[in-house]
Amino acid sequence: MIYLNDHLDQLDVEHALSLLSEQRRQQALAFKHDLGRRTCVAAYLLLCEGLQREFGIMEPPVFSYGEHGKPFIVGHPDICFNMSHCREAAICVIDSHPVGVDIESMRGYREALVRHTMSDDELLQIGQSANPELEFVRLWTMKEAVQKRSGEGIRSDMKSVLDGAGRVDTVVSADQRYVYSVAYSDQ
Repeated sequence: MIYLNDHLDQLDVEHALSLLSEQRRQQALAFKHDLGRRTCVAAYLLLCEGLQREFGIMEPPVFSYGEHGKPFIVGHPDICFNMSHCREAAICVIDSHPVGVDIESMRGYREALVRHTMSDDELLQIGQSANPELEFVRLWTMKEAVQKRSGEGIRSDMKSVLDGAGRVDTVVSADQRYVYSVAYSDQ
């Protein structure tokens, strides 16, 4: 299930902080700027909503972390989830198999970054696109979602991430403010 909040300006952060586990509250408060706090809180609240709806879990989840930093819920290792956020939105995906999600704001890109992270075919796709910025962000979110699904994090060779990546669904917001991709397991 996908849980999305793209109305972050309506979130009462002060009240929401009282709904978080102490662990997540400290993570949120570590952000220096309001936007960081707001998006951190929003993503966690989406996870809480999903856990309540899908599993009847009412207590705020506490995380432990895998070898490369991928979180899992203490006491519920069978529940797979992933969260992401950007300036415009926060997202959480919950599944019974490993899953990854990435959401990014629409933005321009640096040519050096594109050449470092995209394969020759992807460079061609971006170059031939009517909206190269959108195509770059779409491919970037797909790559990050795949890496987050595996738990390995960003790797140095980003060019081959999508080779044999399996199912990756991508959504562009109606107003094209953000793009998100979800990478599902083939199981």
